[in-house]
Amino acid sequence: MTRFPYPQSEDITIDAGNVPLQGTLTLPEMSSALVVFVHGSGSSRFSPRNRYVAEVLQDAGLATLLFDLLTPDEEVIDERTRALRFDIALLSERMVATVDWIQSRNRLKPFPLGLFGASTGAAAALNTAAVRPDQVKAVVSRGGRPDLAMTALPDVQAATLLLVGGNDTVVIDLNEQAAQRLNTRHELTIVPGATHLFEEPGKLEKVAELARDWFLRELV
Repeated sequence: MTRFPYPQSEDITIDAGNVPLQGTLTLPEMSSALVVFVHGSGSSRFSPRNRYVAEVLQDAGLATLLFDLLTPDEEVIDERTRALRFDIALLSERMVATVDWIQSRNRLKPFPLGLFGASTGAAAALNTAAVRPDQVKAVVSRGGRPDLAMTALPDVQAATLLLVGGNDTVVIDLNEQAAQRLNTRHELTIVPGATHLFEEPGKLEKVAELARDWFLRELV
């Protein structure tokens, strides 16, 4: 556990394989672990849903890193073509590079590391967990597409929580298929009455609580 004199939040630039990615790092007082958010298709570090979950984690003493998987120029292209957001290989490569960057920073390296992936970002998170098992200790997927990382799932060692809305029937099926490929400790939790984005009253709050408890149990 690392003590800071006060909660710190700062804008940072991550060198992800010589690609500069912008992020926001928040280190609460007495930070016990670090959770990196891997946003989904068409989103960014400013995602209000991820930022809400991050605040809940911060209140529990977990440091958070929200960052953009695409550069500003790439985001412009993606807004027009919608191609890069589904380039799981590219997103996974950036995510692995980000984990390596974290390991190169003296103040961040000591933290046990978790990944919170949403939508297609969940696939990038799980691919990263598979190739960096010594670094990534826990993964939470929110409305994720773990099926897009199907070939990597048997190699994931991080404890994995799959969260899916009860009304998101197609994604439930995809998560059930993915869960069967996981050899690590894992849970598939369905949040009743929730759709894909958990926009219904109280549903995102439930996601944040479940994610917080999972990370506290597996990282702290």
